[in-house]
Amino acid sequence: MQNQQIEKNDVEGFKTGTTTVGLTTDEGVILAADRRASMGRLTASKYAKKVYQLDDKIGLTIAGSVGDAQKIVRIMRSQLNLHKLDTKELSVKGAGTLLANILHNHKMMPFFNQFVLGGIDDNGGVLYDLDPAGGLMKHEKFTATGSGSQMAYGVFEDGYEENMSHKDGKELAVRAVQSAMERDTASGNGIMVAEITEDGFNIIEEKEVKSHLE
Repeated sequence: MQNQQIEKNDVEGFKTGTTTVGLTTDEGVILAADRRASMGRLTASKYAKKVYQLDDKIGLTIAGSVGDAQKIVRIMRSQLNLHKLDTKELSVKGAGTLLANILHNHKMMPFFNQFVLGGIDDNGGVLYDLDPAGGLMKHEKFTATGSGSQMAYGVFEDGYEENMSHKDGKELAVRAVQSAMERDTASGNGIMVAEITEDGFNIIEEKEVKSHLE
């Protein structure tokens, strides 16, 4: 599988002109992204993975250098596991602060990425986005990163509602990424969607994703 090869090779040269989104619902969080990895004008992969599980109820989307992002995913997974062993599971805010500190400590030689961190805390779904210097911003409703984010934001501004149902949230996230794919040449080749609820982290099957476009 090409997506597996990209994860194993950790190729620093791959860049993702991409669209990743996150939104909160009445049950938790939806994270979504397109699947195109580009290298200049070349589509390096049509199966790139841009949504990752970090913990039982925490996920991360990546935009930017694939190699840098995959290193961050490995660091975060190991650090979250260590916290479980040493003390207790980190909250979403705690995970966001941890990632912000990692990024800030490397700002002289930065990871060339934007991230959306989402998960469940005591009050329901919560979202943060982070820039390469470790800037951490909380979002109560929705957020987007990457070259197609402007189009995604337009869909969110028009369609998001307070206490949106989880089902409607999945449909809106898919529509936001699809809208970006239609206008942003660096985004494309399908949509990956993950949901985070009290039941945990779950990748939504491709068949269900396509049903939200009908």
